[in-house]
Amino acid sequence: MLRILTVDDHPLLRAGISSVINAQPGMEVVAEAADGEQAIVEFRKHLPDVTVMDLRLPRKSGIEAIVAIRQDYPKARIIILTTYAGDVQALKAFKAGASGYLLKNMLRAELVDTIRSVHAGIRRVPAEIAAMMAEHAGDEALSPREVEVLRHVSAGHSNKVIASDLDLSEHTIKGHLKNILSKLGANDRTHAVMIALNRGFLDS
Repeated sequence: MLRILTVDDHPLLRAGISSVINAQPGMEVVAEAADGEQAIVEFRKHLPDVTVMDLRLPRKSGIEAIVAIRQDYPKARIIILTTYAGDVQALKAFKAGASGYLLKNMLRAELVDTIRSVHAGIRRVPAEIAAMMAEHAGDEALSPREVEVLRHVSAGHSNKVIASDLDLSEHTIKGHLKNILSKLGANDRTHAVMIALNRGFLDS
């Protein structure tokens, strides 16, 4: 019997995931959690075969929970469940130790197969995310400061306002923006924000 832990802060979604899993022969949900901290507690208590966990969670994010769990249980098999199709968040999840990545709009069609594959030691990534990860594999990553500047740009702030908020000179902000446009292959700041949103740079 495959024992599953589900982690999501939306009770209705947790119930839906559990009903799909419990309807399968040889699978059962042994525990549920509503946040990252609770996920760690429930994992230690039940030691599930596979964990299905949302990326965005209260108290501790899905990424932080994966890191904490795998510090003590390096063979833990964890599938990240998310609405975010960008390659940046997927890459963070896999670097943290996730074994699978599943978009919520593919839940009913892919959940059971993804759980079985991950339990068998096969990494599962949606084709469009895998393609995006491959396309940007050689790209230079944005620095934390560049992401911070881009967040301000996405909020419609001028260089002067960004400089004031970050306690930097306007010249420095212009330098960061030049680097951002170059790294993202963007034509202007609006285009840079669109690319960043699409790829998941601005997801917390």
